Amino acid sequence: MKTQKKLSTKKMLVTALLAALAYVLNSFVYFPAMAPFQHFVDVLAAVLVGPWYGFASALICGILRMMSGRTIQAVTGAIFGPVLGGLIYRKTHNLYLVFLGEVIGTGILGALTSYPLMKIFYGLDVHKWYYFVPYYTPAALVGAGMGLAVVLIFQKTGLLKRMHASLD
Repeated sequence: MKTQKKLSTKKMLVTALLAALAYVLNSFVYFPAMAPFQHFVDVLAAVLVGPWYGFASALICGILRMMSGRTIQAVTGAIFGPVLGGLIYRKTHNLYLVFLGEVIGTGILGALTSYPLMKIFYGLDVHKWYYFVPYYTPAALVGAGMGLAVVLIFQKTGLLKRMHASLD
């Protein structure tokens, strides 16, 4: 019981740190309609803490970004990638598929979810249900690519194995 509590405490701490990292990076490096550093952190979260803690990290960051003046897209553009990427990583341990999961989760699922929410909450009527896909996908590709590069370096240096051992 004590080991399980210690484990979840470590994962919660890493989750909070990842959320803070994403928030800070997205606050200082901003591109119009793009948040590539969210996807960078989503890949790290999917690999390090898994899909559900990754979801929590993205949700926390998205809520903080909304409190800073962003729209609901700060949440919808972040939460699907780490879940899909984390589930894929859990099954395959293939880092390249985590990249693909982040891009599909954000570029497709997040974009399609944003359309009705932006219409309901913000009155945006763009007449195309796929309107956000061309905006979300490039950001996801760039950010997930950066995340993939970092976890591949972690893997090559043995750091990824040590991090997993520390969290498992």
